[in-house]
Amino acid sequence: MELTSSPEPLLSLRGLTKRYGSFAAVDQIDLDIRKGEVFALLGPSGCGKSTTLRMIAGLEEPDSGAIHLGPTPLYSSASGVLLPPQKRNMGMVFQSYAIWPHLNVYETVSYPLNIRPLSHDERKTRTLAAIKQVGLAGYEERPATNLSGGQQQRVALARALVYEPDVLLLDEPFSNLDLRVREQMRIELKLLQKRLHIGVILVTHDQVEALSLSDRIAVMNGGRIEQIGSPMQLYDQPRTAFVRDFIGSFAKIKGRITQRHLNRIELSIPGAGHIWGAAHESCQANIGDEALLTIRPEQIQMLATYSTASPNTIQMRIDALLFTGDRFEAVLTCGEQSLATWLPRSLSGTGLREADVITLSLPEQAVTIWTH
Repeated sequence: MELTSSPEPLLSLRGLTKRYGSFAAVDQIDLDIRKGEVFALLGPSGCGKSTTLRMIAGLEEPDSGAIHLGPTPLYSSASGVLLPPQKRNMGMVFQSYAIWPHLNVYETVSYPLNIRPLSHDERKTRTLAAIKQVGLAGYEERPATNLSGGQQQRVALARALVYEPDVLLLDEPFSNLDLRVREQMRIELKLLQKRLHIGVILVTHDQVEALSLSDRIAVMNGGRIEQIGSPMQLYDQPRTAFVRDFIGSFAKIKGRITQRHLNRIELSIPGAGHIWGAAHESCQANIGDEALLTIRPEQIQMLATYSTASPNTIQMRIDALLFTGDRFEAVLTCGEQSLATWLPRSLSGTGLREADVITLSLPEQAVTIWTH
């Protein structure tokens, strides 16, 4: 488990667990979240990420473990501490926005301040400042539900920021937006977060969202954390097969190990020859064992001609070729194996067609060998 070396993280979770009957939705997780960073909980539906966020917010009571905001305990099963949500100084943006139809933008954003001991003038100042922060100045009197999806999301964000929380919690905040608005909101949120220097915990199943917005990511699976790291670390150095298959896409080909020299492995691919690659840290296979070759599609190169003298090259037949704008999605076949990958649009000038046989180069430094 990777934990920050910071002497006092903004938020820390220790042994946090939540069960529903015999099912462990969250199972003994440890996390440290740093001040001013965007930290994503990434994983498929049912992995425990939203339950974790709701326990941090105080909307779900854990079964065991501890949550601290700086030195302040928010929850501790050992000492019986359980602070209610309104005392945790956290702002939350829900997937559904939770915008009320009977309130205008100003009333919606100012609503959380009504339960705080503030003067009328201070409430007004904070509300107008929060509305301005999200780019909605001039919309104060508009009915909140009459706004576009992106504008409603900004209202929800302003409402979460209006009382100057220590942490901003985002639960699938862009899932209800169309693609173009989603991309715009990601950029706006990142710029706002940098300006405010506020800690953000983002729950999402969208890897593009997590990779583009986050400083660090925890990939969750079955209530546990598979790996924590920066977006580039997770993309380039997945530690488990689950992280490998969840983050981005890998082209995968099965083969049998014919040589192994420490970390270097030669794999025999039926009908394709031999490919060298680096053994993944989890790969304990030996000569004669089956193994799996993986490579990112963007690292595959296409050669004009095939030569048996060229290292790490294979020939494959194009079974399907789909034009997607900036590239081609392709299904390639070698022997009895199919490989789903993509090819750059620049190859269109070569007149690629389905049923063509092409030569691919798989650079050894880009190939990783796994046991499965």
